[in-house]
Amino acid sequence: MSNRFIGARQTTIAREIEVTGTGVHSGAPVSVILHPAAIDTGLRFLVTKRNRIIAEIPATVEHVKNLTLCTVIGNDDGVTVGTIEHLLSALRGLAVDNCIIEIDSKEVPIMDGSAAPFVDLIDEAGIRELQAPRRYIKVLKPVRVQEGESYGELLPHAGFHVDVEIDFPTPLIGNQRVAFEMSPGVFRHEIAKARTFGFMSDVERLWKAGLALGANLSNTVAIGDDKVMNPEGLRFPQEFVRHKMLDAVGDLALAGKPLLAAFRSVKGGHRLNSLVVQALLADKDAWTVATVPHVRETKHVDMHFAVAAGE
Repeated sequence: MSNRFIGARQTTIAREIEVTGTGVHSGAPVSVILHPAAIDTGLRFLVTKRNRIIAEIPATVEHVKNLTLCTVIGNDDGVTVGTIEHLLSALRGLAVDNCIIEIDSKEVPIMDGSAAPFVDLIDEAGIRELQAPRRYIKVLKPVRVQEGESYGELLPHAGFHVDVEIDFPTPLIGNQRVAFEMSPGVFRHEIAKARTFGFMSDVERLWKAGLALGANLSNTVAIGDDKVMNPEGLRFPQEFVRHKMLDAVGDLALAGKPLLAAFRSVKGGHRLNSLVVQALLADKDAWTVATVPHVRETKHVDMHFAVAAGE
């Protein structure tokens, strides 16, 4: 049994972390430095240009500017940062509350298309507890957003439960659903390695739109007419829906604090995730800020909690 306690105090990373890579949409090189941050800083992007700070953008839903294929936040001066969801997912998934993310480009590097490289770097650096209670957004009543056949909802729950279902008209994906009681161990082992994916039939259209310029088989699961094009195949059964869950964890981080809630998504994506967070925060009767007592983390929480039907 581990002696580690989780949930009671705020955290930050133990030391600076440097990351370099390429933007999946821009194709441009990018450097990121993750800095330890003080109590109640939250997750914030510090945008630099030629070693000069040009913007500080909190990773909160009110700063969302675009949700086309990725999550983009920005300020009123037109400075934006895109593809933030995988990095935010890694930070929130590992229960990092406070971090300054210094970035010299308009897009977080795609790495291998998953959150695993960020998780590995955070694990290597370590996580430090701060002398202040962790504050959660506790959902008090159901909040639901529906668009056609797609919907997302948040329900009262004592922890953080995530249930995601997708349905694509191709036998390579089809209907998939997974559900987990989320913890750092579950996120690390069951979610973090799931990669982003795209259809080969969409490539030309995306390129013409100036998107996916940095996508390749080392950072994207490419779906052809009748097979996955990546020579190594898939990392998980149901890797596609696991990646959608990874995205959801990152998008829900834009609430500004960790959630005490059960999240359910059906045929959703970045837009629906964002709309659910907006709907929650707009209803002052639907949530409150709460702290919770210590919870002992044991080996049990590193195991796969639950996988719903759909395999």
